[in-house]
Formats: sequence, C-alpha cells, structure tokens
Amino acid sequence: RITHIMVDEYQDTNVAQYLWLRLLTGTERNLCCVGDDDQSIYGWRGAEVGNILKFESDFPGAAIVRLEENYRSTGHILAAASGIIAHNESRLGKTLYTSADAGEKLRVNGYWDGADEARAVSADIEAMHADGQDLSQIAVLVRAGFQTREFEERFIAIGLPYRVVGARFYERAEIRDAIAYLRLIAQPADDLAFERIINTPKRGLGTASIQALHMQARASDKPLLAAAIDLSQSDELRPAARNALGEFCQNIRRWRDSVGSMHHTDLAKIVLDESGYTGMWMADKSPEAEGRLENLTELVNAMQDFDSLQGFLEHISLVMDGDRESETGEVTLMTLHAAKGLEFDTVFLPGWEEGIFPSQRTIDENGAVGLEEERRLAYVGITRARKTVQLSFAGSRRIHGQWQSSIPSRFVQELPPETVIEDIAQGLGGAIPFGRAAQVQMSGDSSFGGSGETRGGYGPGWRRMAERRAGGIDDGFRASNNKTEFALGERVFHQKFGMGNITHIDGDKLEIAFDKAGSKKVVAGFVSKP
Repeated sequence: RITHIMVDEYQDTNVAQYLWLRLLTGTERNLCCVGDDDQSIYGWRGAEVGNILKFESDFPGAAIVRLEENYRSTGHILAAASGIIAHNESRLGKTLYTSADAGEKLRVNGYWDGADEARAVSADIEAMHADGQDLSQIAVLVRAGFQTREFEERFIAIGLPYRVVGARFYERAEIRDAIAYLRLIAQPADDLAFERIINTPKRGLGTASIQALHMQARASDKPLLAAAIDLSQSDELRPAARNALGEFCQNIRRWRDSVGSMHHTDLAKIVLDESGYTGMWMADKSPEAEGRLENLTELVNAMQDFDSLQGFLEHISLVMDGDRESETGEVTLMTLHAAKGLEFDTVFLPGWEEGIFPSQRTIDENGAVGLEEERRLAYVGITRARKTVQLSFAGSRRIHGQWQSSIPSRFVQELPPETVIEDIAQGLGGAIPFGRAAQVQMSGDSSFGGSGETRGGYGPGWRRMAERRAGGIDDGFRASNNKTEFALGERVFHQKFGMGNITHIDGDKLEIAFDKAGSKKVVAGFVSKP
C-alpha cells in the first residue's frame, strides 16, 4: 500500500496523471509536489498548468514553500525574466533573488535581416572564444527548429564547431527527402536518391514491385530510374503498380524538362506539391508535422541564395560533408523547449519577433492561454544563462520566398528598461519603449498568420511596419514574386531621416538618398509616401 507520494516537475503533469494522483492520495494526503508554474511549457503535448495553479485548493491545509533564491543567474538576468513573466495573469507568483552580483545587462540587438543576425551572432561567439570562453558554455536557443538553418550554414562557413540537439537541419528526414527529389531531377542516375523517394509518399508499390525494379536494373545494367521507365512500359507489374511507377517517371521527366525554363525555387515548390510530399505532411496529425512543413519552407528559402539548382546541390554536398569533431568544444544550437533544465554561461536568443516568438500559430489555436505559455517559454530561455544574455530580432525575414517586414516581439517590450542595453541598426524603427505591456492583437491575417498590429507602445516607425504586415499568405509552396509599392526615384518620408529619393530596391529593403542625412538603407515598412 502506498502511503507517501512525491511528484517532481508537477507543472508538467497532464489531466490523466492529475486524476490518478488524486485517487492515489486518498484520505491520507501524504503528498509532496515540486514544480514551477512559470516553467510550464509543454501544453502542446498535454501538460496542464492548471494542475499546479489549483494545488492549494485541491489539497487545503498543505504547506506551501516558495524556493525563491536562484543559484544560477545574475541579478539583471533574474530581473529581466521576472519582468516578462509578471505579465502573465495565471501564475502563483514569486520573487526571485540571488546572492550573486547584478552582472551584465541583457543586450537587445536589432538587425536588418536573418542573415545579418546570424553573421553578428557568429562574430560575437568567435570574439568570446578568442577571449578564452569555452564554446561548450555558449548556446543559441531558437523558438522553432527551422530557425537553426541560417546559423548552421554560417557556423559551417566560418568553421565554428557546433552541435544541434536533435537532428541538424540538412539531416532531418523531410529535408533529406526533399533534397533526394531535387538530386534525382538534376542527376537521373542517382540511385540512392531514387530509392529514398520512390515510395515517399506511398504510391502503392509493394515489395514485389520494388524487387522487380531492382532485377530489371541489374539485367539491363541501367540506373533505377531508367529501369523504372522500361518496367512501366512492360507487362511485368500489376496495372496499378505499373501506372503508379509510370506516373512517377513522367513527373521526374517533366520536372527535369522545367529546370532550364523555371526558377529553381519555384520548381522546388512545384515538385514538393505535385509529388504529394507536402500533402502527406499536411494530412499528418502528429505534433511534429507542422515543424516538418516549416522546415520544408525554410529549405526553399535557402535555395533563394543560389543562382541555380546545381549550385544549391553542390552547396548541400559541402555542408553535409563538413561535419567534424572539435577538441575546443562546440556551440550548442537547440530549441527553447529542448533547453529546459540546462544552463550555459552565455545564451543567444534570436528571432524575437511577432509571429515567430510568440508563435502566431500557438496564439491562433489557444488564445490567451497560448500566449501565456509562450511567455513562460521566454522566461525559461532567459533563465538558462548564468552570466550573459543577448536577445535579437530582425527587421525583415524571407517568408515563403518573399521578404516580409517584422516587428519586435512583445516580450522585448516587456523587458524592464533597467536590465537592458539596446543596440538597434540605424534606420530600423527607432528605440523600443521597454518596460511597458505591449498591446498587440492576438489574431488576424499577416505574413505569419496574424496582423501583429500594435494599438500602442511602439513608436510610429514600428507601427507603420506592423500595419504593412497585414495581409494574407500563400501556402509556402506556390511560385510568388517580390513586389514593393515603391519605385526607383520615388520621393518618400522617414520619421528620423526626413525626405529622400529611393535609389535602390531589394525586396522590402530600400536604399534612399535623404536630403539631409545622406544615403541610408531602411526597411520599406518604415517609410511612407508624402
């Protein structure tokens, strides 16, 4: 008979575990639960924060002991995390303190785009390492798995040792599948690529059909794709299998014929769509499916940086062959969810933008409850650091192949001003009003699935950008073009720099010759027509 029960990580229990615990405790009520409601971040997999919030009412008379002394982080880090989490209404509340000194203030950095952010973070890490900091004590924590790609490519380019908790971007199953399609289109004799995708998604080709295909290839001394073409034109297979194989071969030939006449990113979207591969993941109801679709979109984004499909595939070969162990430690790259329970001397927190963090999908699906869990995730991210935290956001990112303007996360605005040092790229919207409750809509249409429109708090530059982000999105797998409402030579107004003429346009990034401030690069969302 069980007479005493102890539960750890009580904030992560689900409904079934809660009900089972109530039955086990019975009338003896010898129960000890340990947990932190501010670190309940697994609602998406069934955890119910309400279990810990109602502990006192469920077990009246229980002694509540608040463990508020923190032995990990400096004063500024604790104050910053506490300042954000204080905006949650559903919490028990506590006042963290430490015997350590205040330490360094958090740095909040604003960059032009995601590539600038990855370059700057990499440069900062290299400088820290040159000053003697152990790379294994540095972590880059992102909200979603697709965000690792730009950092991985930059780390590889400069030879910075790193490890990814979970699979590296180009080692993820869905990325390998997509690349296999592209490899087979570029090189029809690539048997490894053929074998990976011939039945992905399922095409009704059973073991007997695959064996017959291999026998045909060996007998004719041909690559598998050529053998498949021959086999689909014979009577060796059942009609259903023969038709499925023939359709696959025809698709590969049609896509291959489009290589010279279609932009390679548009071709990739069409291949992933028409092959049924994206449809397979859209129909998948597992928690991982959305992340896999985001990764496929990020793969297409990566292709934008290359002039041709062949150039991209050559780059992938170098990236996938570039893995090597390091004797000097490795930077850790992981999601915020995977970082819970870990600690590092230095933590970089990139991508703090509305729609990415907090996740617009989480807010759309769960409303205020989802937003509070996202805020708890921010709290967890900041408190992974012992000594140093750098948060960052970008003024624009490539979303579904198009440059889209971004605004800083509401969590950035919620940071207490006395805990941060701000370093925003010139012309990128001006100062952020720290220490205020950001008033941002929680639903609506935008490039991330929500308007992100501010009703107060941010300055006029950020407000204009938020307004311009309103509008629908495509599904990420249809061809699109990048248009701007501005034209070369057009006269525009900037809140800080005044009037000027547009001299260069790159997506939503403009170069403007201002009458008094000279030539500046600004994001289109921050200028207006006079």
